[in-house]
Amino acid sequence: MPLYECVFIARNDVTQQQCEAIAEGIATQLDADNGVEAGASVKKREYWGLRSLAYRIKKNRKGHYMLLGLDTQPGPLNEMERQLRLNEDVLRFLTLRVDAIDEAPSAILSRKSDDRERSFRGPKPAGRFDSGRRRGYDDREEFRARDETERESSFRREPAEQE
Repeated sequence: MPLYECVFIARNDVTQQQCEAIAEGIATQLDADNGVEAGASVKKREYWGLRSLAYRIKKNRKGHYMLLGLDTQPGPLNEMERQLRLNEDVLRFLTLRVDAIDEAPSAILSRKSDDRERSFRGPKPAGRFDSGRRRGYDDREEFRARDETERESSFRREPAEQE
């Protein structure tokens, strides 16, 4: 049987359990359409968590991501996609045909664990080029140079005026 991977994004308002219920509904619907003798099933199920979206979708900025590895025929797959389109809690979905379903955790989950390991990087330094002291508008180098030249010229004039 052909193998597929389906990723769907559920609304931010739903809970993780409701997202799991959507995936369970897909699994039962595939079993009912294909029949147990055909051997259709959900081989892999991964919850990726609540993540930020790249852009707003139906007024949502975040969504629950879920990956499903499916072993089914194309006919029941079309019915599954139709059910996902009708479900108000599902913002987007994408189904791809694959050669094999990898049983190892996906790249998204393995990257998330790497981020947790190096989350703390220590205290933030004062600045790249600063010594830590904040300068005002008049402390810029050109103003300091102008002030120094004015001071030097005033020192020269004072002795001349006194003579």
